[in-house]
Amino acid sequence: MAVAITVNHLRKEFILRHNRALGIKSRFLGLVYKDKREHREHFVALDDVSFEVEQGEALGLIGHNGSGKSTLLQIIAGILEPTMGSVTTKGRVAPLIQLGVGFTPELTGYDNIFLNASLYGFQNRDVKKRLKDIIEFSELEHFIDTPLKNYSSGMQMRLGFSVAVHLDPDILLADEILAVGDQQFQEKCLIKILEMRNAGMTLILVSHSPEQVRSFCDQCIRLDHGQVVECSLKENV
Repeated sequence: MAVAITVNHLRKEFILRHNRALGIKSRFLGLVYKDKREHREHFVALDDVSFEVEQGEALGLIGHNGSGKSTLLQIIAGILEPTMGSVTTKGRVAPLIQLGVGFTPELTGYDNIFLNASLYGFQNRDVKKRLKDIIEFSELEHFIDTPLKNYSSGMQMRLGFSVAVHLDPDILLADEILAVGDQQFQEKCLIKILEMRNAGMTLILVSHSPEQVRSFCDQCIRLDHGQVVECSLKENV
């Protein structure tokens, strides 16, 4: 079977700035008191991470908060650049990583559908063919002409999920996004993902729920402080 995602010796570092001087007073205190001076710290979010996901396979990512899961998904999605290493994906990638990414708060839900879809390379004429299904699935018919800044986090999640799954992605990246919203809509999303998986879509799912990982994933990777510490098949998750 062909490989959909290849992650090769991935490393990501961030520079954290502490005691950043934001004004004259802060700068003066830094001159007088050593512990008030600005200093920088190199933080390693991912350290030599490698794995492959075959087409149609589902991979679960688990680990404590701050273990590097979200950073890894953002690099796979192309949102962040790695410090070292490489990522190769085959096909259209739909990231459900962070609420509001690809949306503009001042625009209506309707306008944001077209804006978000354009990030996947879709023309307006192609979006119009899917528009009815996107709006119906999101259950936001009565709010679709309302500016997104007036949406709750759950409503934004509904719209973002609905756009992503109706643009026929080859790879879906989901980062705890399904934990937002009411139970009924969560179940609706999970059913939709199962349907897409049965049709051959590749999935990477970040979750704190072992039951959810067992239900959706063929294998699981556990991250700890940016490193892969465990790889498990479905029956061992």
